[in-house]
Amino acid sequence: MGSGLNLYFCLLNITVLTIPRFTISYLSFALVLAGISLALHAIFPEILLALPKFWPLFIFVAGITYIAYIMADLGMKMKPEVGIMAVMASIAVKMLFSMAFVLIYSIKTGEKGLVFVGNFFSLYLLFSFFEIYTLLRNLRHQNK
Repeated sequence: MGSGLNLYFCLLNITVLTIPRFTISYLSFALVLAGISLALHAIFPEILLALPKFWPLFIFVAGITYIAYIMADLGMKMKPEVGIMAVMASIAVKMLFSMAFVLIYSIKTGEKGLVFVGNFFSLYLLFSFFEIYTLLRNLRHQNK
Protein backbone atom coordinates (compact mmCIF):
# COMPACT_ATOMS: atom_id res chain seq x y z
CA MET A 1 0.00 0.00 0.00
CA GLY A 2 2.87 2.37 0.77
CA SER A 3 4.36 2.01 -2.72
CA GLY A 4 0.97 2.79 -4.29
CA LEU A 5 0.72 5.96 -2.22
CA ASN A 6 4.27 6.93 -3.22
CA LEU A 7 3.39 6.39 -6.88
CA TYR A 8 0.28 8.55 -6.44
CA PHE A 9 2.30 11.44 -4.96
CA CYS A 10 5.02 11.02 -7.62
CA LEU A 11 2.37 11.39 -10.31
CA LEU A 12 1.10 14.52 -8.55
CA ASN A 13 4.60 16.04 -8.77
CA ILE A 14 4.77 15.81 -12.57
CA THR A 15 2.84 18.95 -13.44
CA VAL A 16 1.21 21.95 -11.87
CA LEU A 17 -2.28 21.11 -10.73
CA THR A 18 -4.91 23.05 -12.57
CA ILE A 19 -8.34 23.32 -10.97
CA PRO A 20 -9.76 20.32 -12.94
CA ARG A 21 -6.69 18.19 -12.10
CA PHE A 22 -6.87 19.22 -8.47
CA THR A 23 -10.57 18.35 -8.40
CA ILE A 24 -9.88 14.84 -9.69
CA SER A 25 -7.01 14.33 -7.22
CA TYR A 26 -9.05 15.79 -4.39
CA LEU A 27 -12.08 13.62 -5.09
CA SER A 28 -9.89 10.52 -5.23
CA PHE A 29 -8.26 11.53 -1.92
CA ALA A 30 -11.69 12.11 -0.34
CA LEU A 31 -12.91 8.74 -1.62
CA VAL A 32 -9.86 7.03 -0.11
CA LEU A 33 -10.54 8.70 3.23
CA ALA A 34 -14.22 7.71 3.04
CA GLY A 35 -13.19 4.14 2.22
CA ILE A 36 -10.83 4.04 5.18
CA SER A 37 -13.61 5.33 7.43
CA LEU A 38 -16.04 2.68 6.17
CA ALA A 39 -13.41 -0.03 6.50
CA LEU A 40 -12.61 0.97 10.09
CA HIS A 41 -16.30 0.88 10.95
CA ALA A 42 -16.65 -2.57 9.36
CA ILE A 43 -13.52 -3.96 11.04
CA PHE A 44 -14.34 -2.58 14.50
CA PRO A 45 -18.16 -2.48 14.70
CA GLU A 46 -18.25 -2.68 18.50
CA ILE A 47 -15.98 0.36 19.01
CA LEU A 48 -17.39 3.85 18.44
CA LEU A 49 -14.74 5.27 16.09
CA ALA A 50 -17.03 7.59 14.16
CA LEU A 51 -19.95 9.74 15.16
CA PRO A 52 -23.46 8.66 14.23
CA LYS A 53 -23.60 11.83 12.10
CA PHE A 54 -20.08 11.48 10.70
CA TRP A 55 -20.94 12.09 7.03
CA PRO A 56 -22.22 15.69 7.40
CA LEU A 57 -18.96 16.44 9.21
CA PHE A 58 -16.97 14.73 6.45
CA ILE A 59 -18.81 16.61 3.69
CA PHE A 60 -18.40 19.95 5.47
CA VAL A 61 -14.65 19.57 6.01
CA ALA A 62 -14.15 18.30 2.45
CA GLY A 63 -16.25 21.15 1.01
CA ILE A 64 -14.65 23.96 3.01
CA THR A 65 -11.17 22.65 2.17
CA TYR A 66 -12.03 22.57 -1.54
CA ILE A 67 -13.36 26.14 -1.39
CA ALA A 68 -10.26 27.29 0.52
CA TYR A 69 -7.98 25.72 -2.09
CA ILE A 70 -9.85 27.37 -4.96
CA MET A 71 -9.66 30.71 -3.15
CA ALA A 72 -5.92 30.39 -2.55
CA ASP A 73 -5.19 29.13 -6.07
CA LEU A 74 -7.11 31.96 -7.71
CA GLY A 75 -5.37 34.48 -5.44
CA MET A 76 -1.95 33.10 -6.39
CA LYS A 77 -2.78 33.21 -10.10
CA MET A 78 -4.25 36.73 -10.03
CA LYS A 79 -1.30 38.32 -8.20
CA PRO A 80 1.65 35.96 -7.78
CA GLU A 81 3.54 38.45 -5.59
CA VAL A 82 0.84 38.25 -2.91
CA GLY A 83 0.29 34.51 -3.28
CA ILE A 84 1.25 33.75 0.30
CA MET A 85 -1.35 36.25 1.53
CA ALA A 86 -4.00 34.43 -0.49
CA VAL A 87 -2.95 31.13 1.09
CA MET A 88 -3.04 32.62 4.59
CA ALA A 89 -6.45 34.22 3.95
CA SER A 90 -7.90 30.94 2.71
CA ILE A 91 -6.58 29.12 5.79
CA ALA A 92 -8.06 31.80 8.07
CA VAL A 93 -11.47 31.62 6.34
CA LYS A 94 -11.40 27.83 6.56
CA MET A 95 -10.56 27.96 10.26
CA LEU A 96 -13.30 30.50 11.04
CA PHE A 97 -15.96 28.52 9.21
CA SER A 98 -14.75 25.33 10.87
CA MET A 99 -14.98 26.87 14.34
CA ALA A 100 -18.49 28.09 13.56
CA PHE A 101 -19.44 24.64 12.31
CA VAL A 102 -18.08 22.97 15.45
CA LEU A 103 -20.04 25.37 17.64
CA ILE A 104 -23.30 24.90 15.74
CA TYR A 105 -22.83 21.13 15.41
CA SER A 106 -22.06 20.77 19.12
CA ILE A 107 -25.09 22.82 20.15
CA LYS A 108 -27.47 21.02 17.77
CA THR A 109 -26.35 17.45 18.44
CA GLY A 110 -25.01 17.74 21.96
CA GLU A 111 -21.80 15.98 20.94
CA LYS A 112 -19.05 16.88 23.38
CA GLY A 113 -17.02 13.71 23.57
CA LEU A 114 -13.59 12.63 22.56
CA VAL A 115 -15.00 10.89 19.48
CA PHE A 116 -16.23 14.20 18.04
CA VAL A 117 -12.88 15.88 18.68
CA GLY A 118 -11.01 12.96 17.14
CA ASN A 119 -13.26 12.83 14.07
CA PHE A 120 -13.18 16.55 13.45
CA PHE A 121 -9.46 17.11 13.90
CA SER A 122 -8.43 14.00 11.99
CA LEU A 123 -10.53 15.09 9.00
CA TYR A 124 -9.46 18.73 9.30
CA LEU A 125 -5.76 17.87 9.46
CA LEU A 126 -5.82 15.23 6.71
CA PHE A 127 -7.66 17.52 4.29
CA SER A 128 -5.43 20.46 5.29
CA PHE A 129 -2.27 18.44 4.64
CA PHE A 130 -3.50 17.59 1.16
CA GLU A 131 -4.48 21.21 0.47
CA ILE A 132 -1.18 22.66 1.70
CA TYR A 133 0.85 20.01 -0.14
CA THR A 134 -0.77 20.89 -3.46
CA LEU A 135 -0.56 24.64 -2.83
CA LEU A 136 3.14 24.40 -2.02
CA ARG A 137 3.68 22.29 -5.10
CA ASN A 138 2.03 24.95 -7.24
CA LEU A 139 4.13 27.67 -5.57
CA ARG A 140 7.29 25.66 -6.25
CA HIS A 141 6.40 25.46 -9.96
CA GLN A 142 5.52 29.16 -9.98
CA ASN A 143 8.98 30.11 -8.65
CA LYS A 144 10.85 28.14 -11.34
